[in-house]
Amino acid sequence: MASEKASNGLDKEFNKFKSMELPRLVVVGSDALDDIGDTCKDLKLSGRGLIICDATTRKVAGDKVSEILDECGYDTEIRDISSACQDTVDSVVDDARGEIQFMLGVGGGVPIDVAKCSSYNIDVPFISVPTAASHDGIASARASINRNGNKISVGAHSPLAVVADTSVIARGPYRLLAAGCADTIGNATAVKDWLLAKKLRNEPYSHYAANLSKMTAYSLIKNSDSIKPGLEESAWLVIKALVSSSVAMSIAGSSRPASGSEHKFSHALDSLVEKPALHGEQCGVGTIIMMYLHGGDWKEIKKALQNVNAPTTARGLDITEEEVVEALVRAPEIRPERYTILGNRRMDRRAAEAAAIETGVI
Repeated sequence: MASEKASNGLDKEFNKFKSMELPRLVVVGSDALDDIGDTCKDLKLSGRGLIICDATTRKVAGDKVSEILDECGYDTEIRDISSACQDTVDSVVDDARGEIQFMLGVGGGVPIDVAKCSSYNIDVPFISVPTAASHDGIASARASINRNGNKISVGAHSPLAVVADTSVIARGPYRLLAAGCADTIGNATAVKDWLLAKKLRNEPYSHYAANLSKMTAYSLIKNSDSIKPGLEESAWLVIKALVSSSVAMSIAGSSRPASGSEHKFSHALDSLVEKPALHGEQCGVGTIIMMYLHGGDWKEIKKALQNVNAPTTARGLDITEEEVVEALVRAPEIRPERYTILGNRRMDRRAAEAAAIETGVI
């Protein structure tokens, strides 16, 4: 029997180990903001809370969150910020250390990323309160921070809870919702890139995380024609997809399930263009081209983006055709250790131009 086990490999030492950090509560729905106090109590939070927001999101939801928490017996302070840069994070950390027991990021990517990173640095929990469904970082353990003029992804921790009020999000600029759709649809190529890296570079790969991410992307593609401005049902669909995308990243322990060649293209544009479009919009256009390079159904991607009124061309991004081509050429140099369909060397300019023309991006 022992020899049989040995031949089957059954007695080999099992040494796999995995740690996943996920939100404990996800509260999504109409007027969900009204339950923020109960959510904090359910999570057994106590002490002084810091609310991170910007000038706009303070008016939209920040002041209301503060009032509700004050009525529930919490002592809160509001901190207005304008950018998600390292200096801002350092300033928040210096002021909050020893004084703050929990944080709330109220807004879009900037307040949530700063709250996520700052709370991680002083080891206190934070709650994500998105006022827009513009990106999939609302529930992830990664934060996008500007350091020395470059936007980088840094490790943080997942929010203890996500409170997403669909009535607030539906009233916000529809462009942000469409950008969130485009960002998540980009998972379709991110997963293909990840699988390619597994096959060619033996990179660690999670089938569970990949399947969840892919399912999330195609749920939006399938329902893209029902995502419209001002509808809470649309906000509901997109928020659920963004949370699922964040969970896939938490399961994987990296941003791999939701960030591949399409994100490299977006980051390349950020470094080239004087006034970049929204991150999700750029990722959406990148996804069209990357799906074409993968030999997949890029027309399906393009149609879904058109359905949600997200850009699909250089003109839609308000950039030049040359900037699109140059971004494709440079994209492989962005995070070269992350292998994608682009490889890790500069793309041939004629091939880049041909791909952009074939897909109608230029």
